[in-house]
Amino acid sequence: AQVLVESGGGSVQAGGSLKLSCAASAYTNCMGWFRQPPGKEREGVATIYAPGGVTYYADSVKGRFTISQDKNKNTLYLQMSSLEPEDSAMYYCAASSYGACRPSSDFRYWGQGTQVTVSS
Repeated sequence: AQVLVESGGGSVQAGGSLKLSCAASAYTNCMGWFRQPPGKEREGVATIYAPGGVTYYADSVKGRFTISQDKNKNTLYLQMSSLEPEDSAMYYCAASSYGACRPSSDFRYWGQGTQVTVSS
């Protein structure tokens, strides 16, 4: 089984930046970031397909968030800039999609999450 451990969450003011990290126990060619605001459903944020580095983003984060991967370290990143209060959520790392490597897909393995809070 794949073990995923997120880090890097915290509190920031609107307009600020944070970088999330996800350490994976093994290499997976498809990984992604998801988030779940309080009282809302989980939503896909971004995914990356390692062969070729193909990325997909939710419309709400395009141009502000960047997903990347260090394959040598089995680590996934999410650079978040121009943060908005609406970005406040628990952020989860996921690995190994069922089907296409897209934010709309479900994933096999999940981390425990890291909290991001953006104040106005």
